Amino acid sequence: REVRLTGANSNAVKELVLGMLVLSSRGVVQSMNWVRDNADDPDQVDAEKAKKAFVGRELKGKRIGVIGLGNVGSKVANACVDLGMDVYGYDPFISVEHAWVLSREVQRVGTLEDLCRGCDYLTVHVPSKADTIGMISTEQIDLLAPDAVLINYARETIIDEDAVDAALREGKLSWFSCDFATPKTVKMPNTFITTHSGAGTGEAEANCADMAISELKDYLETAHRAQRQLPRLQLGKARAASRIACLHANVPNMIGQITAILAKDNANVQRMTNESAGENAYTMFDTDEHLNSSTIEALKQIPSMYRVRVIK
Repeated sequence: REVRLTGANSNAVKELVLGMLVLSSRGVVQSMNWVRDNADDPDQVDAEKAKKAFVGRELKGKRIGVIGLGNVGSKVANACVDLGMDVYGYDPFISVEHAWVLSREVQRVGTLEDLCRGCDYLTVHVPSKADTIGMISTEQIDLLAPDAVLINYARETIIDEDAVDAALREGKLSWFSCDFATPKTVKMPNTFITTHSGAGTGEAEANCADMAISELKDYLETAHRAQRQLPRLQLGKARAASRIACLHANVPNMIGQITAILAKDNANVQRMTNESAGENAYTMFDTDEHLNSSTIEALKQIPSMYRVRVIK
């Protein structure tokens, strides 16, 4: 079973994205490199003159578009509000949970094109899926403000690398920051590339470990399914003699078939719950007595029953 660690490293990614916003705007790395390159000058007499080459711009008042307002994107958007930026967000699938925590200062837009139009900064925070692969390409980049900055700390495939490379060389983009060293990105100009370090903090690793343990414990105790492709179901801790979890197709009369088999065994059902998700469904129930092995086998033989698990 795959344990989802959604959100455990979101703060770590958010902080690095904010760091890239500053580094992409102020010439910090470039000015530090200048100092190193001129280390033989004991007085650094030319430093005051050299700083003119590294004049940047402030984030305050600039427009930033945030694509994806989930665990990371919502945090980035809220932090940018605190920095005084003009924040716009695009996420047609935003959850109620993340909508509640999103600052009211974040202005939501209905299309990707409306989000990109006129942005000084664009940062992406969506998973790699069929409808997001290559979603940032020439069409979107052309809508950004001149000398815009693009940041990708989500997945490498979301960005059309050829389009970004061309935009950097043509001056449409002033800078590109990403977390993915690919054969193409490492040769792009004006690019900061980190070693897939978005979640690279001790705190994030500890959070991931805690969440993995918590989800595994929850699953073993309650048969709670956390996979996205399966129904999410919670019956609480089992307090009766036995708990049975049934994974099956989402078809008519499945509950009736289950209860009919339990009736033959004179099993008294204390609690029962059912939840479906698309073609799949999940049913859990507690009984006052342990079921006979023949009853468990009969449950398994129900047409469209995928799996029957005895929790206790």
